[in-house]
Amino acid sequence: MSAAQSPELLAAYAACRTIAKREAKNFYYSFRVLPQHKSDAMCAVYAFMRKADDLADDESISLDARRQAMATWTAAWRASRTTPTTDPIFLALNDTQQCFSISDDLLEKLVQGTTLDLQPVQPGVGNAHIDVIALDGHTTSYDFDVYDTFDFLYRYCYLVASVVGLVCIKIFGYTDPRAEELAERTGVAFQLTNILRDVKEDAERGRIYLPSDDINGVGTDVNSIRKACAGSPVDSATLSLLRLEIDRAQNYYRSASELIPLLDPDARPSMLVLVGIYRRLLDRISANPAAVFKQRVSVPTSTKLAILGLGILQSLKARLLR
Repeated sequence: MSAAQSPELLAAYAACRTIAKREAKNFYYSFRVLPQHKSDAMCAVYAFMRKADDLADDESISLDARRQAMATWTAAWRASRTTPTTDPIFLALNDTQQCFSISDDLLEKLVQGTTLDLQPVQPGVGNAHIDVIALDGHTTSYDFDVYDTFDFLYRYCYLVASVVGLVCIKIFGYTDPRAEELAERTGVAFQLTNILRDVKEDAERGRIYLPSDDINGVGTDVNSIRKACAGSPVDSATLSLLRLEIDRAQNYYRSASELIPLLDPDARPSMLVLVGIYRRLLDRISANPAAVFKQRVSVPTSTKLAILGLGILQSLKARLLR
């Protein structure tokens, strides 16, 4: 970080760390094996993302109110780049941006990713309308936003996850430009894992992130997904859909294995921890795909701690070899 940090800047980083420790879950495990200055920077970026996500996802207020809140907050952040600010997240992020040469464009794309679901119209997103008639004749209507193709879903994954990866590798450090494409693909792997884990929760909010062309290609439909989320038995075609996306995510994780050796040695253990936890999550989903329709699949804390322990050992080894 900055060579001589003011008390205000130290307090700002401490505030960001508190947010990351409380909210980051999987990410925070990976922060803990970074050198202090890189760990602080990751906490600053995470706190910035967390605030943006919270504003965009606050379902206690209307969609228009969320859009306005996001616009006001984004304007304040942009102003903080050139005028004094007391916001601890902005203070820490601005310092991180300067220390690690993170472009305005990357941070703007970070914000763009968090606001995608606030947009009234999104490229490549269609609407699936379902009317369900009960035995008593009562009709219940359901509407779902569904991505038309994987190409459109890839754009979504890029903005909400790959851009995060591109920011992270700026902090981690790299010299080989191939790291950027590999970080992009690794971000897609992480987001596909999140999408599989959150199928039920997203569907309850009227969003299905499994592409329509894949849904139709395996012979299932949005109504079958809706019924599975509501507790009905999961049919074979819908299970085939999940397995298709699991295989796709596994393929993208290969990029993570190529990316890690390109990072600075003191950051490799952090990426190993993060990839280890996310791949373990995908493995648990793969072992029982139907479980995502019943509950939020997660990696046990004991397993995360075991992965973290290996990361700490690798981090110590990297520091001893410097």
